Amino acid sequence: MTETEKTTGLTYAQAGVDITAGNQAVEMMKGHVKSTFRREVLTDIGGFGGLFALNAKQYEEPVLVSGTDGVGTKLRVAMMMDRHDSIGIDCVAMCVNDILVQGAEPLFFLDYLAVGKLTPEKVAAVVSGVAEGCRQAGCALIGGETAEMPGFYAEEDYDVAGFTVGVVDRKKIINGSTICPGDVILGIPSSGLHSNGYSLARKVFFDHCGHNTDTFLPELGKTVGEELLTPTRIYVKPVLSVLNEIDIKGMAHITGGGITENVPRVLPKGVQAAIELGQWPIPPVFSVLKAKGNVAESEMLRTFNCGIGLAVIVGADDAERVSELLTAQGEQCFPIGVIEESAEGSEAAPKVIYRGTMPWSREEGE
Repeated sequence: MTETEKTTGLTYAQAGVDITAGNQAVEMMKGHVKSTFRREVLTDIGGFGGLFALNAKQYEEPVLVSGTDGVGTKLRVAMMMDRHDSIGIDCVAMCVNDILVQGAEPLFFLDYLAVGKLTPEKVAAVVSGVAEGCRQAGCALIGGETAEMPGFYAEEDYDVAGFTVGVVDRKKIINGSTICPGDVILGIPSSGLHSNGYSLARKVFFDHCGHNTDTFLPELGKTVGEELLTPTRIYVKPVLSVLNEIDIKGMAHITGGGITENVPRVLPKGVQAAIELGQWPIPPVFSVLKAKGNVAESEMLRTFNCGIGLAVIVGADDAERVSELLTAQGEQCFPIGVIEESAEGSEAAPKVIYRGTMPWSREEGE
């Protein structure tokens, strides 16, 4: 303790927590937050809780659907680049896409940001990304928390997580129970890695290859950092538009575990998803990762989304119409497989089987 501290006494700021900086951050983020408000939002920024007036009359039997997630080690790339204005989109996407697959419309979102040292401009940048994700999803950012935690996080480190609540009519909940052999699996493209597999991606690019975030790779047409910070796509608006006209039987958000682990989560017993490899374009980052890391195809498919961010399962008679509706919303859509009876019987656990080959680039280095 210094002589000044002995004379005047310690303050919270001297302990590493700057309340004034926190207040500045709140002022800087207010515009971003308010830009997401829906008419159901009843509170302004700064209250102890966010109030949202659900119009229950719109639903016969409203069911609330919740989801929470973070961004994972993609945050490390943002820190390496000192670029924080898009990582919030990923946080929102990971939550709202998850509840979307059950047929829910996201209503509101809350974020939690923990920092080692609170820099108002950095916090405001992160929240601006959260707000952008909420605008893309059509949900309101009605609350959040910024926690300055010196001694727990390094000064430049932070973590962000989010929580969303949506609503769906009970009779319209999508749970995969009606999926049967003959149904078609449609794939909606990803923008790249989204927010999964970054521990392996960082190991390949930074540790194995010795690249840094500024390394320009001709195969990608951009720097490693630009590629790795590409935001996760949010599928809410186009898919909700389809749900207004077509009964979707099942959906899977392709996150950690890839197609291999995520599609079976929505399938009933006794069926398997037969995925036809090579039926959709692969973003270059996956071929580059496979080649540079000498990653086996099976490992690629169970770690990364490999170009498909959302799988949609519909009856064969509806597949063409769903594709048309998505195209009208500016979405691409590819038939990537079918549902079959399980070769192991009616009580067998659902699984994915692969047919064909992926069109990895010739840089694979066989």
